[in-house]
Amino acid sequence: MTTPRARTVWTFVITSLAAFMVSLDNLVVTFALPQIRADLGSGLEGLEWTVNAYTLPFAVLLLIGAALGDRLGRRRIFTLGLTVFTAGSAAAALAPSIGVLIAARAVQGAGAALVLPLTLTILSAAVPPQRRGAALGVWGAVSGLAVALGPLIGGAITDGAAWQWIFWLNVPIGIVTIPIALRRLTETRGPSTKLDLPGVAIGATGLFGVTLGLVRGEGHGWTSAPVLASLILGSLAVAAFVAWELRLEARGGQPMLPMSLFRNRGFAAVNVATVLFSVGMFGAIFLLAQALQNVFGYSPLEAGLRTLPWTAMPLLIAPIAGPLSDRTGGRPLLVTGLLLQAAGLAWIAATMTTGMSYGQLVPAFTLAGLGMSLFIVPIATVALGSVRSDQQGLASGANNAVRELGGVLGIAVLSSVFANQGGYGDAQHFINGITPALWVGVAALVAGALAGLVIPGRPAVAPSPVADDATTARPNLEPVTI
Repeated sequence: MTTPRARTVWTFVITSLAAFMVSLDNLVVTFALPQIRADLGSGLEGLEWTVNAYTLPFAVLLLIGAALGDRLGRRRIFTLGLTVFTAGSAAAALAPSIGVLIAARAVQGAGAALVLPLTLTILSAAVPPQRRGAALGVWGAVSGLAVALGPLIGGAITDGAAWQWIFWLNVPIGIVTIPIALRRLTETRGPSTKLDLPGVAIGATGLFGVTLGLVRGEGHGWTSAPVLASLILGSLAVAAFVAWELRLEARGGQPMLPMSLFRNRGFAAVNVATVLFSVGMFGAIFLLAQALQNVFGYSPLEAGLRTLPWTAMPLLIAPIAGPLSDRTGGRPLLVTGLLLQAAGLAWIAATMTTGMSYGQLVPAFTLAGLGMSLFIVPIATVALGSVRSDQQGLASGANNAVRELGGVLGIAVLSSVFANQGGYGDAQHFINGITPALWVGVAALVAGALAGLVIPGRPAVAPSPVADDATTARPNLEPVTI
């Protein structure tokens, strides 16, 4: 018979492992893109979708993952998500073409959206209240470590074996974890709520249409009928989603994303800043990961190692920035972080040449990493502190979904600029494209800093969104994702 202590340990191990695995796939594929392009004969559009096909369903379905768990059973939906993610990983590893790889990545993203929010809810329910803060802190650190190690792991696997093994790595972990989760996790449910499935369908259609138009615009022509149709129909669907959510909320229903949250100045401003943060950073790292290999000739592993001054910086800065945020409020750190990131990207854009050394990039990478750290540490506290305690679960999910969607837009927009001004020809051609694209990222980050100035100076520190009765708590998602 399993003791309560042993069950808690098992719960922590299972949920942390799952969170690590799905968070890792945010960036792990980025440094394999040149090899994927060569092996599968893909162009820029295919590479964009290789990343966005994971992020887009992840962002759209993130808000409904916890609700499904509350309604149908958290352990059941968690293991279903793991099964979907594992199957998607195997399909990605076996993909014979870029189209199949993109479809498999979408399956992965859908599975991850069911897994990640429930890792936190399940863990919260299993840990005694007096130890919950420490457990959730370690959970957040595990997710952050996955993102920091993503480039390194992706580069090492691609160098040592092949890019397919990035996805094969998930399969045995999933196969082992699923039966253990079914045996060791306790089934819990939350308040039974009606799922906003029309909202999910309308929102997903709109976001897919807009993203499709942005990704295809440069290759097919911005005024071509397919691109214009995608952009117009996608925008109309996004407007219809907003109208549907407003109508549902006005009638006392349970919308996927209550629009009333955005009437709050602080919440609206912090989400605008979050979108612009992701536009600048996701778009930049998508292109810079390829520049390190295509322009400077580094192997995938060497390129992954050389981005650590950027991607691993939160692990060093978070212990310092956390207490500082408590003393000064989140706004100064958010604004400073965005400006430092903008300065780092501007440094690279202004100095990048085909003959520059890695040492010349280190200060800029470090500056961008420092800025990223100062932004991500207080973001959850600021977002949650701007809403009522009973809205914190939805506010946290919305902020994380907005961050992922900003990444989708960032990759699409910066890649479009890159393709218009340069491309995958020789090294100089790549530089010609990435330089103006990085300046667009700089502009997005500066605009995000301006939005951050609208956030109230010292929002009240919100109580923890994890209630003492954790079986009815809504999750507060705080993985460090970029």
